[in-house]
Amino acid sequence: MGNKKQNFARFGVATKGLVYFLIGGLTALGAFGLGGEKSGSSNALDFISQQVFGKILLIITAVGLIGYVFWRWYQAFADPKGAGTDFKAIVKRVSYFISGTFYGLLAFSAVKQIIGNSSGGGSSSFLIKLFDYTVIVIIIGLALVGKSIYEFYQAYSGKFREEVDESGLGHKAKKGVIHAGKIGFTARGIVVGIMAFLMFRAAFSTSGEKVDKTQAFDFLQNEFGSLVLGIIALGLIAYGVFMFIKAKYSSLSVD
Repeated sequence: MGNKKQNFARFGVATKGLVYFLIGGLTALGAFGLGGEKSGSSNALDFISQQVFGKILLIITAVGLIGYVFWRWYQAFADPKGAGTDFKAIVKRVSYFISGTFYGLLAFSAVKQIIGNSSGGGSSSFLIKLFDYTVIVIIIGLALVGKSIYEFYQAYSGKFREEVDESGLGHKAKKGVIHAGKIGFTARGIVVGIMAFLMFRAAFSTSGEKVDKTQAFDFLQNEFGSLVLGIIALGLIAYGVFMFIKAKYSSLSVD
């Protein structure tokens, strides 16, 4: 594939970074009493839509999210890095497909806002419907446990550095990549782990509660206080920054 498709993939990765930057930023502001609120992906879209030229920004965001879907599904089906077809590779490629599907739902939610058809929450409402099926909820919870463990593995094995070509970076920039990646993946692992716990709780209760990042943030604040919530939210900002760096310097092989 040509350079245009690679740039489209990079734009997608950067857009994911923007979403996490907004989620972390709005949540941190709320935790520290500075005017924000605990936020998930749909809240980030709402924030974008409320800015000057909000619909134009939302269109750009939707295109970027589609770019991320393209990249994840390209990884899943084309296997650009030659992961292969053994069990470990299949699990990884399925995870790419699921990730792409989630951001596809988020892109659809953005499009709905653009055409004035309700506000956000497309992916959330889809997941809420699944909560009627206990087995599906348990499977999602197990998948989230696996995802959480993988995030911590990424952070403390340093494996995330493989996603970025550091050859063009100076010494300080490399240190920045390492710190942003480790902090970001750790924060993400914590949030996903809490979402897994809440998913299991929802599966075995009759409340039918929905589970997303905002519920995880509520749990963090209720159990550990606003300071801890704020620190983890800052970690999600770091993850967003890492995604920006990845968008610019990763080797995104799109042949």
